Amino acid sequence: MSATVLTADAAREAKITLVEGGRGTQAVHDVVVAMRAARRSGSANSKTKAEVAFSGAKPWRQKGTGRARAGYRSSPIWRSGGVVFGPKPRDYSKKVSKTVRRLAFQKALTERINAGDVLTIDSFAVTELKTKSFISLLQEHTDAKKVLLISDAFDENTYKAARNIKPVLLATATDVNTEQLLAFDKILVTGRALEQLAGRTTRE
Repeated sequence: MSATVLTADAAREAKITLVEGGRGTQAVHDVVVAMRAARRSGSANSKTKAEVAFSGAKPWRQKGTGRARAGYRSSPIWRSGGVVFGPKPRDYSKKVSKTVRRLAFQKALTERINAGDVLTIDSFAVTELKTKSFISLLQEHTDAKKVLLISDAFDENTYKAARNIKPVLLATATDVNTEQLLAFDKILVTGRALEQLAGRTTRE
């Protein structure tokens, strides 16, 4: 059975909370920025004048050489010296409240539903562990190149058959996030996953 487009009315019947008007746009922005910031390693590091491996002795005597006085070889104005205000390991993560995260998820899902990009299917599982089988089954439902496939769970064969297809992502309804909902051309959702998505949009 081929996939069917999930309309706004059908989504409401499935008890999915839809966001009306322009509400939630800022929440989507805040959540996506926070998710991308959390992925930054923050491991850039530079040495200060105190950390550079140089002797603490004066490079030359204070007076009588005709040169400017110098107190240490690790001076930031010298080659191989320390770095002034250079990067240090830091945490780039941002805090976003649970209410804002839920609103962003609702808004992203609402916009994809209104655009006709969410398709529903009964189930999705390959019969044999082959990438070719996975592609054939996927093409029965959509011809989009970038597809987000959401289910309540995937069997091992389906997971392994999809490993080599980079434009396709398999995600469970409990783990899919706002950024993923926005990153793909089409979204395929199984029946049981739709119930779990509804729970995530209405949870208090």
